[in-house]
Amino acid sequence: MSLVTFVAVIGAALLHASWNTLLKSGHDKVLSMAGIVVGHIPFGIAALFFVPFPSTQSLPYLGASIVLHAGYQFFLLKSYQIGDLTQVYPLARGSAPILVTVFSVVVLGVKLESLQLLAVLVITTGIISLALARRDDGQFNFKANKFALITGLFIASYSMVDGLGARVSENSWGFYSCLTIGNGIVVICYLVLTKPVTLVDLASKGRKVFVIGGGASFLAYGIVTWAFTQAPIALVMALRETSIIFALLMGVFFLKERLSFIKVCSTFLTLFGAMLLRFTKN
Repeated sequence: MSLVTFVAVIGAALLHASWNTLLKSGHDKVLSMAGIVVGHIPFGIAALFFVPFPSTQSLPYLGASIVLHAGYQFFLLKSYQIGDLTQVYPLARGSAPILVTVFSVVVLGVKLESLQLLAVLVITTGIISLALARRDDGQFNFKANKFALITGLFIASYSMVDGLGARVSENSWGFYSCLTIGNGIVVICYLVLTKPVTLVDLASKGRKVFVIGGGASFLAYGIVTWAFTQAPIALVMALRETSIIFALLMGVFFLKERLSFIKVCSTFLTLFGAMLLRFTKN
């Protein structure tokens, strides 16, 4: 993987952990999620003034991705309502790279070197091992784990669709901008039918998450979508999920979540996997 792609994806990982921390820290998580997703729309519209629209060949991928992103956001929200950031985030994000890797190798026939596969496995193991961490009462939060794993399945699915769609779209940023606009419209329609007061609250209570969360989230996954066109999707996915390191630090220092020995060991294992990935061939 090239140094430029590596650094760009690490930057995206930091941004991704930041908006997840903002979502988890909000008292009204529906409002926070709505602010982040709807906040994509102005950024997506602005980007389309500078990049071309995606090709017609990518439209089926675009439609499928909008549906998958909506499912991901729903289950991520449910996960954060019942589980800690340092539990939900790693399990959801860590399960996705291994699913994408298996699909890439078995179904798409992507050829990955042994060291690349080892790096993905190490990163995934480091992240998923955080699910072994217990709650403050000493018990496992099985319900949160279940929702986090379902979230991971959606992450793996939309990542494959987005990676393939970005490659045939002829412009990854055009594809992604249309995706965010479509996804934002779906969320607005959902809120109009179920929670119209949330849209009203966005203008007052949700301004911070709308601008900061929406902007960070838009830029984070926009970079990743671009990276999908520069390196194998499975490798980009694995590296992006090193965002768990940033999420862990933010969860401990900003949300005052408990730091355990398992979390520390898992973080170092994830870092080791990222270093392995940096020195593999593209």
